[in-house]
Amino acid sequence: MEFFCHHRDRPGSEELRFELLERHWSFMDAYAAEMIARGPTLTGDRRTPTGSVHIVDLPDAAAARAFAFEEPGYQAGVYRDVMVRRWRDLLGRTMWDFPGGRDGDDRYLVLGLGAGEPADLSVPRDKDELIAYGPLLSDDGAAWLGTAALLRAPDPDAAGAVLTRDRYADVEVHAWQFGGRPS
Repeated sequence: MEFFCHHRDRPGSEELRFELLERHWSFMDAYAAEMIARGPTLTGDRRTPTGSVHIVDLPDAAAARAFAFEEPGYQAGVYRDVMVRRWRDLLGRTMWDFPGGRDGDDRYLVLGLGAGEPADLSVPRDKDELIAYGPLLSDDGAAWLGTAALLRAPDPDAAGAVLTRDRYADVEVHAWQFGGRPS
């Protein structure tokens, strides 16, 4: 089962986040085989982390919650909140398979929080710009709760256009970059 985890940083936690970076990477290394995508969200100028995104394939919701809440940054108080949702990978690949590569300041997380009837359940036409894409679901996979996408786009407005905005209670667009231990 695939899960989308979004940890949002607590204001003023940047120094603590950086102190824990090696512990965070070591924790994530243990999940390398299960990882579909990962990386920090950033301020608009892309200088300061604002959170972390991890999309992982785990046995069940309990394992996903353990993954999210045992993470060293969470344990130390880096994050103000954590969203864990079941997710379905509509691209059938990991971020490492993205043909556009890892580098570039044109990567975004687009998060549409559901309201009513499901929307954007099919892969958009311009899928070559998508790094990861799929619906956010309830733990049992029966209820649609929104859509999450990681993609390459020229700016935040273009990134947000991947979703049908009027079909969501809210659409968030965050600067994002490929994560993982530097090589």
